[in-house]
Amino acid sequence: MIKEFERVVLTEAISGTELKKGDVGVVVEIYNEGEGYEVEFFALNGETITVQTLDRKQVRPATSREILHVRDRTAT
Repeated sequence: MIKEFERVVLTEAISGTELKKGDVGVVVEIYNEGEGYEVEFFALNGETITVQTLDRKQVRPATSREILHVRDRTAT
């Protein structure tokens, strides 16, 4: 199960937001024993971009075998 303060990866784009599949966030709250999560997403300077309540199917744990990728939020 995903734990509080663990990094997670989006498994899909989040409608109505600028979040895309593959974006990385940090779990700040766990709901109903892992049925949902409050996830905070940051810019590289540490600024919070958004905090989203997500279903367990929308995120997965990040692994040590993965590498982060940067994208410009202002690009289309």
